[in-house]
Amino acid sequence: MADQLRAKVPKLAALMDSAETDVLVYMGFRAAHRIKLHSTNSLERLNAEIKRRTKVVGIFPNEATITRLVGAILLKQNDD
Repeated sequence: MADQLRAKVPKLAALMDSAETDVLVYMGFRAAHRIKLHSTNSLERLNAEIKRRTKVVGIFPNEATITRLVGAILLKQNDD
């Protein structure tokens, strides 16, 4: 794709060339792991769950309470 863009947008093509190894690093893992790594769906779902649970509480009395709640959500996700 970078080669197709090189004539029209050389800076973008150079950026794509330099980022290629970073973008494709997940290909070094086994196929079973690649399925989970190439998508951000799991992160988006986790962020949505944190937002949903914190919205119910509304205003937290202090930073420690939100840390405990988010920590509990993260521990539960880790167990699943």
